[in-house]
Amino acid sequence: MQEPLEYFFEKSGIDIQNIKHIVCGEKYVAVVLKNGNLGVCATLDNYVNINVKDLRFPDLNNIQHRIVLNAYFNAAYNYDNQYDTTIDVFDKIDFKKYSKIVMIGFFRSLVEKFENEKINLKIFDKAVEDDKLTNMTEQLAEVAKTDALILSSTSVFNNTFLDIVNATNDNCDIYTLGPSTILNSEMFKYRNIKLLFGSVFESNDVNTLKIIQNGGGTKQFLPFMNKVFLKPE
Repeated sequence: MQEPLEYFFEKSGIDIQNIKHIVCGEKYVAVVLKNGNLGVCATLDNYVNINVKDLRFPDLNNIQHRIVLNAYFNAAYNYDNQYDTTIDVFDKIDFKKYSKIVMIGFFRSLVEKFENEKINLKIFDKAVEDDKLTNMTEQLAEVAKTDALILSSTSVFNNTFLDIVNATNDNCDIYTLGPSTILNSEMFKYRNIKLLFGSVFESNDVNTLKIIQNGGGTKQFLPFMNKVFLKPE
């Protein structure tokens, strides 16, 4: 398959007439549709300054466009599903059943839960420095050996998603994670994707928009975010 943003863009395009606001912050971008649906995407320190007119001819090779498109598809798709419950990935998955776990993207609070339960995992993140991280040169080799992969959904906009999922072995369970997650059943067409963990917000959530506009990130808008997951139909 094509990488996700290209796939969704070719499938449904982008309706710029349906976009109410684009809010570009230091850590996140938010897209609000005219029906109030709000989608977000992390920037990972990429500068983003995009308005609606810039999206008349989206450039899938432009990282700013990719980030805004990710947030747009988040807003367009994440509210089409019925979610049974609000739950954290660690409470949903019994990670003790796996023998080798890899995390791509340093989810610090989640790592603490693994440590508290004495569950080992290898962590990769090219944008962060921490003594808990494994050298990036080992990433694909470790991905090929793991039976559980926790994958940051920022891998979609930075275009590493396809290489990572295709590097997994046949017995690997992949769980995508983060507010940037596009919660659409088409994502289960990709290799080994088992559950999608993402977020939805209240309609026209002004609090989250203000936080993003002022440079805040996940920690700041967490009280206004509902953690949800999507499973295959």
